[in-house]
Amino acid sequence: MTIEQRIADGVYHDPHEYLGWHHLGEEDVVRALRPLATAVSVEAGGVSWPMTHHERGLWELRASAIPREHRIRASYSDSPDWVTDDPYRFTPTLGELDLHLIAEGRHEELWHALGARVMTHEGTPGVAFTVWAPRARAVRVCGEMNAWDGRRHAMRSLGTSGVWELFIPEARAGQTYKFEILGRDGHWRLKADPMARAAEEPPATASRITQSQYDWRDTEWMLQRAARNAHDAPMSVYEVHLGSWRPGLGYREAAPALIEYVRELGYTHVEFLPLAEHPFGGSWGYQVSGYYAPTARFGSPDDLRFLIDELHRAGIGVILDWVPGHFPKDEFALARFDGEPLYEHPDPRRGEQPDWGTLVFDYGNPHVRNFLVANALYWLEEFHVDGLRVDAVASMLYLDYSRADGEWVPNEHGGREHLEAIRFLQETNATAYRRSPGVVMIAEESTAWPGVTRPTDHDGLGFGLKWNMGWMHDSLQYMQRDPAYRSYHHNELTFSLAYAWSEQFILPISHDEVVHGKGSLLAKMPGDDWQQLANLRAYLAFMWAHPGKKLLFMGQEFGQRAEWSEHRSLDWWLLEHAPHAELQRFVARLNTLYRATPALWQRDTEPRGFEWLEGGASRDNVIAFARYDANHVPLVCVVNFAGHPHEDYRVAFPSGGEWNEVLNSDGVEFGGSGVGNLGTLTVTETPWAGRAHSAPLRLPPLGALWLRPSGR
Repeated sequence: MTIEQRIADGVYHDPHEYLGWHHLGEEDVVRALRPLATAVSVEAGGVSWPMTHHERGLWELRASAIPREHRIRASYSDSPDWVTDDPYRFTPTLGELDLHLIAEGRHEELWHALGARVMTHEGTPGVAFTVWAPRARAVRVCGEMNAWDGRRHAMRSLGTSGVWELFIPEARAGQTYKFEILGRDGHWRLKADPMARAAEEPPATASRITQSQYDWRDTEWMLQRAARNAHDAPMSVYEVHLGSWRPGLGYREAAPALIEYVRELGYTHVEFLPLAEHPFGGSWGYQVSGYYAPTARFGSPDDLRFLIDELHRAGIGVILDWVPGHFPKDEFALARFDGEPLYEHPDPRRGEQPDWGTLVFDYGNPHVRNFLVANALYWLEEFHVDGLRVDAVASMLYLDYSRADGEWVPNEHGGREHLEAIRFLQETNATAYRRSPGVVMIAEESTAWPGVTRPTDHDGLGFGLKWNMGWMHDSLQYMQRDPAYRSYHHNELTFSLAYAWSEQFILPISHDEVVHGKGSLLAKMPGDDWQQLANLRAYLAFMWAHPGKKLLFMGQEFGQRAEWSEHRSLDWWLLEHAPHAELQRFVARLNTLYRATPALWQRDTEPRGFEWLEGGASRDNVIAFARYDANHVPLVCVVNFAGHPHEDYRVAFPSGGEWNEVLNSDGVEFGGSGVGNLGTLTVTETPWAGRAHSAPLRLPPLGALWLRPSGR
């Protein structure tokens, strides 16, 4: 097959070698591919030169002194003339350094090199298209700029980097496009751009050219973030699925309502379920097709920037769920991208996730690892996100995760640890903390893997926080029991304190606990309506006093009764009923006290910040403990998980004198019965439980008390 035939078929690896402007000997040559055109000419400086048709849509002009900067006019029998700049007259838009870093898998700002980039190149505005497809025989751009005829815009291969490139002057922001990729099997595939910064709204699947015009206004927040340590600060997180929080609101429309609500309830952060583009809404965003594209369901990328900016300006941090563990098999996206496994591991024993019917990234491939590391940085830097919560870390750490014997391949040492995934997580965390001071990387990790939050230079994974799934499982299991039987399971309540400082933890009651038949958090509580609400208030007071940051999924703050579904709104109408409004008021009170009480967050990761005052009263269903701040100022938490009050119940205290009852979950204003200690009590020098000071308390039924020394 001649080069002309290959050019006409769009399968030549370097169309710029033949097409475009060339100086050959004593004359200039311009060649263009315009299938079905009836006449084609070169235009420059008010002069027009007719081109000669050779074969299969290939046209040529040979003349002297043809300007390199020219346009090509093509006439058709059934449509207007098509006049364009010549995309094949331009040099590559990527430099040697970019190509070197891409080849090495070390380009930390990969989004500035790959994808569709609006730019002015060699004095001409347009869009540079670049894509990594190392085993493709040919790649073409097709989209609105060429009426979805990829033959008009074949890309060139940039050597061993595996990158294909083309600058198209006629392309502009807002247009949709895909890459047409010819695999080694001879089949063309139409693929969305893995590096697209925007996409069509599903179920449409094209990528969209975009250029941010957003002017950030959160400078004060970003400076403060860089100067503080998120681990030594209060963190109370409101977890949100944006589509069902208040259905119908986009990024911009949600901003004022969400900010007002979060501020009223006193949360420090909002955590969004994944907002990267995904084809199936029922995945809640956890099966991502466009890792660099905010989902178009709620607006443009700049609309998301506006939402985050406004949250920051209101003093609210933003955490985003991030899913580097697996991706869907949809043919338009990453799966078999260049006709063969590329982003996924080629061995299905490593490259498929049987639980979710998805594919697993090939973490040992430096280009794939670079794609993911840069993606984490992209959200932190381009969208000012304050933290990433990494989904399903356990599925990445173990080669035998959800696999039976014979369905997985051991590592090079014969073990089950996924060594390449471990190195990827370490690189991601170390790079994120180096480049974005003040952010926090959070692991959803459900096993006893050691050193999840240990620094990478000490052989840890390098996360800042880890979800305490053990606490969540044990404490919820305890709370679901009838109070009459809780005494036999007291260890479910206290066991978390045996390992509370082995990692840096966040306590989650997440979306996963209120779906798939698990019921809502309120519905898990035993008893009648009053008892369920009392149980929930006591549980939340225990949670907020327990060492570790806090996370609560939307709806649980007002006692959503129905199980959550992404298809419908939260049951906001419940707030018209006093018990639910009172629960919401209680959560706001928890957050207000939490933020104002350094003892509850300043020494979360230090055993010296916690002291048991009563941990073994299983028959009474009572626990009591003290939290201490950096100045050793205490807050005492006493919880009665029995269904009846305890009168004159003596509890040891860290010191004597007057103590204030700063929180009573049984308070009448919260819908409780009002059993308590009238706001204050006197702690005397009466030895108890090995301590010098104690006091008798009235403990409310299914109730919690927080007490603080008067004047402190």
